Amino acid sequence: MTMPSKDSERPLTEAGRDDIEYVASSLRKLKVGLDRIATSPLKRAKETAEIVVNVYEESAPKLEIWEELRPEGDRQEAIQRLSRLRQDADILLVGHEPYLSSLAGEIISNGSSARIMLKKGGMAKIQILSFSPRPSGELRWLLTPRQMRKMAD
Repeated sequence: MTMPSKDSERPLTEAGRDDIEYVASSLRKLKVGLDRIATSPLKRAKETAEIVVNVYEESAPKLEIWEELRPEGDRQEAIQRLSRLRQDADILLVGHEPYLSSLAGEIISNGSSARIMLKKGGMAKIQILSFSPRPSGELRWLLTPRQMRKMAD
């Protein structure tokens, strides 16, 4: 099997697919509601988002592709796009590191320099408090895939 020449075209590995299916099943089992999933257009991210949609079946969230979630995306554009959504919406962002950790850190630190570290397949829940004059929010939880598995078992 030949590997794609560009990283942006590289698919999830079989192990990666299995991990995401398990994480998505754990989320559903834990009754984590999702209104929408916003994903980077890169292949691995889109495949990840599609797995979550498939696992959620009839309660599947709306899937959107956001150019702003590319690894080289503009965090300010992503924040502006988030600010146009319903304040209490439950949104899953699927993207790449270190971009997502940086975005989350900016939101929870009210523009200063808080740092969090997301593991592959990991999740953070952030409650947005405001987007004006700058984004601010509270980190509600940060979980690794392993922690989610243990909680859902």
